[in-house]
Amino acid sequence: MMRFKGKAALVTGGASGIGRATAKRLGSEGASVLIADVDLKKSNAAAEEVKRAGSPDAIAAVCNVAEETAVENAVDVVIERFGKIDIVVNNAGLMVFKPIAEQTGEDWLKILNVDLLGAFYFTKQAFLKMKSGGVIVNVSSVHAVETTPLVAAYAAAKAALVSLTRSASLEGKSKGIRVNAVLPGAVDTPMLWENPNIRSGVETISLTDVGKPEDIAAAIAYLASDDAKFVDGAAMRVDGGRLSRL
Repeated sequence: MMRFKGKAALVTGGASGIGRATAKRLGSEGASVLIADVDLKKSNAAAEEVKRAGSPDAIAAVCNVAEETAVENAVDVVIERFGKIDIVVNNAGLMVFKPIAEQTGEDWLKILNVDLLGAFYFTKQAFLKMKSGGVIVNVSSVHAVETTPLVAAYAAAKAALVSLTRSASLEGKSKGIRVNAVLPGAVDTPMLWENPNIRSGVETISLTDVGKPEDIAAAIAYLASDDAKFVDGAAMRVDGGRLSRL
């Protein structure tokens, strides 16, 4: 399939994990892709991988999504290089593992600035510069619905991201811009296996409940495509049915 031929996409946190798999999936279906990430070396390597997957063009740009000027610059790079911006995937995210009693305001702001405000900044720029027919896909988490100890800031940010998705979908309708979210479950990435809850056994997980980054990328590609033209403001759980069994 070439659902994104002639489309220009931007993927945050695209140097690894779900972001990298998403950039490859969009590129393999014809999109030109900008990978926005804080790690330029990994981003450049990912961009080459995206081109090998079939993308007509893929580039990397250093972008700290917590800084609004950096977000604005990244969107401008996409438009300068590709002539437009059609798809934004807000995937960049951070976690802090601490009991609530030990967390600080600084801990919360660190998470909120990346996991929530970063998506807000890109949504704002998309609303200002994206033409009708554009799409925004926010990568939230099942932690927005069910969570575990030690990740209060992350869970709150991901729940707020679902709320932002709903609000943005309402305001985006008049602009012809669809906004949806995916809620990944356990995914085979370093963020999962480095999770102290997993390491300590506080949270147990069956390998049958662990998906691949490509599984999430497939859902994101669906929401970004015209196949999902009647899907707007949705929060799609992609967790292999794990929450249904908890």
